[in-house]
Amino acid sequence: MHKSLLTISSLEDIKKAHEVIKPYAHHTPVFSSSQLSKRLNAKVFFKCENLQKVGAFKFRGASNAILTLSDTEAKKGVATHSSGNHAQAVALAARIKGIPAYVVMPENAPKVKVDAVRDYGAEITFCASTLEARETTVNEVVAKTGATIIHPYNDPRIVAGQGTAAFEFLSTNPELDIILTPVGGGGLLSGTALAAKGLKPGIIVIGAEPEVADDAFRSFSQGTLLPNHNTSTIADGLRTSLGELPFSIIKDQVDEIVTVSEESIVSAMRFIWERMNIIIEPSSAVPVAALMEGKVDIAGKNVGIILSGGNIDLDHLPW
Repeated sequence: MHKSLLTISSLEDIKKAHEVIKPYAHHTPVFSSSQLSKRLNAKVFFKCENLQKVGAFKFRGASNAILTLSDTEAKKGVATHSSGNHAQAVALAARIKGIPAYVVMPENAPKVKVDAVRDYGAEITFCASTLEARETTVNEVVAKTGATIIHPYNDPRIVAGQGTAAFEFLSTNPELDIILTPVGGGGLLSGTALAAKGLKPGIIVIGAEPEVADDAFRSFSQGTLLPNHNTSTIADGLRTSLGELPFSIIKDQVDEIVTVSEESIVSAMRFIWERMNIIIEPSSAVPVAALMEGKVDIAGKNVGIILSGGNIDLDHLPW
């Protein structure tokens, strides 16, 4: 059995994960927008995980989890469920390790992500677009194959790997006062909180999610884990419910969770495309939308945003 996520209480696990993935993951660049900074009366910096391998931060966690599997765990391959980015990350990390990957994807997953998972060599099984269907189907796949489950966020190795993005971010930009990430299952936000608070205890860590899929906001506000029943948001990477293990960190380490409208997600996404010439997916735009909606007081601050990914179907752009 793996240690409880609750035992990840320092930078050590994240530093170890950083060493594990360093030969394989990109050290992604940090960009800024003078126009957005002027508009918001703050200095805004972007950690560009859309330029990470597989086009998303998910490669960090998946590669840390899979590359540290024991021979016994890895023998029959790995399995997971994901709407796309974690699926691609598991598929690529499994290929690097030389083991099979079995991926369960919801039937409404973007075609660009489905195609990428296939290209990385994984075997795909489709299911209904609910968390229950995902979990039931992946359990059926595991029963048939004997593969080891690599959960998208309820895994300490995943959280530690995701935390390496913030670890790099603050290592190059120690002046940050606030750091924001999107929140879906919670792996990125919880890993970010551990890394950021470990490196700079006074930093403010904020999660952002869609108003129509606000389970993290409700869970954080009420102090108890509540499920998400709405998967209609354009931010397909944030349709999943907040995980139990990430929530145990988020409720203690994160300062605030805010929500944004679907319209502002599209507006923020378009702004980044047009003004910064950076391709991001809707999930990445959510924390940008939070700033543009004025949901966070950032005046005079140095603000960091982790752009979580850039995988989007170019035949179905939201504008």
